[in-house]
Amino acid sequence: MRPELLPPIAALLWLLALLLACAGRGRVAARVALALGVLLVILATMWQLASGTSMPVLLVPWGVAGRLRFVLEPDASWLLLFGALAAFFATALGTPSPRWRSWSAGAAFCLLGALGCFGLQDAASFLVSWEVMSLGGAVLLIGERLGATRDGRGLLFMLGLLEVGAVALLAAMLMLSHGAGSLDFADFAGAGAGFAGWRRVTVGVLLLIGFGAKLGLLPFYEWYPDAYGQGSGASGALLSGVVLNAAFFALARAFVTWLPGDVLLSVITVAVGVFSAILTVLYAFQQDDWRRLLSFSSAENAAIAVTMLGASQLFRGEGLLPLAALAFAVALLHLAGHALAKGALMLAADGAWHANGNYDLAQRGLLRRSPWLLGVGVVFAAMSLAAMPPQAGFVSEWFTFQTLFQGFHLAGMPGRLTLSLAGAGMALTAAIAFATFVKVCGLGILGDGRRESAGTGVGLGHALASGLLGLGVLALAVGMPWWLGAVDGAVHARFAGLPAAPLHDGLILIPLTDTFAFISPTLLVIVCPLLALLPLALLTISRTRHRLRHAPAWYGGLPRPAHGRTTALSFSNAMRTFYSFVYRPADEVKREGHAYFMQRLTHDASVSPLFEAAIFRAPTRFVRRLARALGPLQSGHMNVYLGMVGVLLILILALGLA
Repeated sequence: MRPELLPPIAALLWLLALLLACAGRGRVAARVALALGVLLVILATMWQLASGTSMPVLLVPWGVAGRLRFVLEPDASWLLLFGALAAFFATALGTPSPRWRSWSAGAAFCLLGALGCFGLQDAASFLVSWEVMSLGGAVLLIGERLGATRDGRGLLFMLGLLEVGAVALLAAMLMLSHGAGSLDFADFAGAGAGFAGWRRVTVGVLLLIGFGAKLGLLPFYEWYPDAYGQGSGASGALLSGVVLNAAFFALARAFVTWLPGDVLLSVITVAVGVFSAILTVLYAFQQDDWRRLLSFSSAENAAIAVTMLGASQLFRGEGLLPLAALAFAVALLHLAGHALAKGALMLAADGAWHANGNYDLAQRGLLRRSPWLLGVGVVFAAMSLAAMPPQAGFVSEWFTFQTLFQGFHLAGMPGRLTLSLAGAGMALTAAIAFATFVKVCGLGILGDGRRESAGTGVGLGHALASGLLGLGVLALAVGMPWWLGAVDGAVHARFAGLPAAPLHDGLILIPLTDTFAFISPTLLVIVCPLLALLPLALLTISRTRHRLRHAPAWYGGLPRPAHGRTTALSFSNAMRTFYSFVYRPADEVKREGHAYFMQRLTHDASVSPLFEAAIFRAPTRFVRRLARALGPLQSGHMNVYLGMVGVLLILILALGLA
């Protein structure tokens, strides 16, 4: 079978799942249809990446803007492949909520919309796919009702900000299509090149707002925790994988192909990416819920990829095409590893929900009571997101720093200064991310399981999915010298005429030249166990020579408390205090009962959103005041409505006569 036919067949399977969900029949059949469709997409993208070329164009005689063209380019296939790997396990396992109908329908919408965003080649069809993907995310989450509250405020906030982004996208597409005289993406490149400087920056900022609303760039990342916190880990795996990758692909195509090399736009992109990464990882560190923490982490990793996209454009603006291609390749590598790692942790979160009945990050000894594959998946995925060797996240972040450090090749001082400060921002981000995922492992799966009489371990299905995705993260890192061949095809498809610039020399990874820096995760996998032999030997010798002695844990000279353990607040409170100018922490204590006979004491420690009061609250107040002012018009009296129609007709007549 031809590979270009597999995505349409997958779309038909997703439509079947949508019909089953609407009919309310066949929960297992809907999951099978969703997962089988994702599997076909995985096969199609692997087939095309192996060939190193774009998928043959699929033509449909009808569409939103005439004839429809669908083609998966190499970079689209790369991002879709790794997002689909996580989506396969998410759709196969499904939601833990009994309300499966809305989840299956939302998953079908998400996958259909994402496939359209990756492959459709005209503005009208793309915008329809974009809205379908956004609608799918809302439908996905709204029926699960797994959040602390069920008021739906977080989902409304998400939809509101996504519509702001959609309006910005529509404006940018209209400007590009007006300049090109066509809605076809193939004509947008010429239009973008012909724009004046201010107009190009305006279109670029609109695109950054539009796609950034879904990527979680500032200030839009504030919808992430409340929306993700209403759904399951399976929903998070879809949104953080295939949906987030689709949004980045669309932004990268726009910047690299339509608006290449504008220095001011590149500086803005890098600045937005760096500040977004710092703020999101700071807020991730303070979360005590699996989903909320991982949602901020998704926005952080998207921001790192956007930073590299901006760096790529900076290099391209000065004609340094090999460095521009390197930065673009690093962004692709980073999102590939992120999709696998985030899928592993999101599905582990669902396993924790099955075991404990909630998504709290608390020491309950989950690892003791679960299959060993859960520990493999969580530890490997957390290591990758914390940029620890030899995982894929370490490789991509190492490439990130090596790319930013080569900013001295730029002739202009603004570009040099931008990349220097970006390197410092990425270093701060990496340090806090390391602490964040130590928290995930230490609180999420460790602890003394014997203290919890209730609760079971994670089921085999979620442990297997998490473990396989975690092993996939390691396989991506170890096989990086071979994976880079597929990345080269994706890069050369965007940077036409680029001379061959190797990213590896045998098993050694190099940032274009081995005289600057080099590393080998493939060899690290061999060397690290060998290095571990020395401490293991010392441990064995010490245990044979000295008797093992058990001693109680030290609690500052005080007696051991009955429920002494590390909590999410105690782990992150020092950072909360140090960065109080960002967090603006609030502590609320509620006492119930008399002064001497306390019945209940409740302590709530929270951090405040940075942009909600400054940006989002003012428009909300304006809309509410406008609604109150227009309220009398909804009087219910027929005479009032007839009078309004009469006034409208008079105005139309006056305009016609004028």
